Amino acid sequence: MKLKPSPFAPAAFPTLPAVKGVLAATASRGFYARRGVERDDVFLFVLPDGTSTAGVFTRSHTASADVDWCRVALKAGKGKARALVVNAGNSNAFTGKAGVLKNDATLKAMVETLGVPREECFLAATGVIGEPLPDPNYMGQMLPDLSGRLAPPDWEACTRAFMTTDTFPKASGGSCEIDGVEVSVAGILKGSGMIMPNMATMLCYVFTDAALTPEVLDTLLRGSVDRSLNSVTVDGDTSTSDSCMLFATGGSGAPLIESADDPRLEAFRALIDETFRDLAHQLVKDGEGASKFVEIRIEGAVSEASAKTIGMHIANSPLIKTAMAAGDANWGRIVMAVGKSLEPISKDEMRIWFGDHLVAEGGMRSPGYDEARASAHFAGDHISVRVDVAAGDAAWTVWTCDLTHAYVDINGAYRT
Repeated sequence: MKLKPSPFAPAAFPTLPAVKGVLAATASRGFYARRGVERDDVFLFVLPDGTSTAGVFTRSHTASADVDWCRVALKAGKGKARALVVNAGNSNAFTGKAGVLKNDATLKAMVETLGVPREECFLAATGVIGEPLPDPNYMGQMLPDLSGRLAPPDWEACTRAFMTTDTFPKASGGSCEIDGVEVSVAGILKGSGMIMPNMATMLCYVFTDAALTPEVLDTLLRGSVDRSLNSVTVDGDTSTSDSCMLFATGGSGAPLIESADDPRLEAFRALIDETFRDLAHQLVKDGEGASKFVEIRIEGAVSEASAKTIGMHIANSPLIKTAMAAGDANWGRIVMAVGKSLEPISKDEMRIWFGDHLVAEGGMRSPGYDEARASAHFAGDHISVRVDVAAGDAAWTVWTCDLTHAYVDINGAYRT
């Protein structure tokens, strides 16, 4: 089916900086041809020798064969990376031995074509679950052609190549200095549905030419992902293929950073945090059928984990998400979601705001409640919900979107 563009789709693809040492190419393997669509659906990234990497992956117990391999490669390669192949249209999840054979053939082709170690090659796939490829070497056959067309990345082409139900390509990045040397960051992401990351998001790759050890990258990645990609939800479903990786080529000439506590990382850490936060927001804004971007802030919790749990109960409630779609400022549903989280709260001291309007306090509707004012906030395309559960000092923010009939239309026709 032809997807209606998200109302939050940007007017133009963002301008991303060049990341020294990164090469890429895209191509079509025909995964969408049966749907009458001609488009690129595969990309290859090649990285210089010595590139460091870190990754986080889905916690799903039905993870794809590609995720399984990446976990093995991260450990076997000791956090080094030379190549990445990703396809859209087939997730290679729950494909049994056929999925492993496909990966073995692809990795063999990467080693032979690119001359890189097998344990420094990474794979990912996104699309329909449970459809084995007709030939184990289906992807490997593309490597000679892709490697012959390597060039500095066309970030937009790469981003479009791994889109599935996305309605716009998502990317973010920028530049800063480390010890007086300019370094660049460029990140691309795909995801629209089956989004409640339990690690990161569907597929996300961020590249930098800073020089960082794998240990430093791992610390930066996990810290950034926790407060961004791991704090969004579209529909409460965690993908079998969720993968997020951060690569550092060292091509900038900046000094090697070997400690995440190095004060020279301050500006870079802020840039990485902002890049992931921006990508996370774009993900939610392109949620399948979304018409509203929603921020939910939980304060006064006993711990950050408790605050996040409460926030996710609100963000994943179909009752709340459909009310938001209709512009119905039903604060009683927020009360319901907070209570069902089973997290510690002080019911009689809890307060709820829609935007800057206090709608509930003291265990009941606020004396200053104004239905017109609350409804006006819910009528907008950006909704803010803040809840103080009055049980402690911890806080957390999560992001989601509304739930419209378009979500049903998209997912009802996903395989057709």
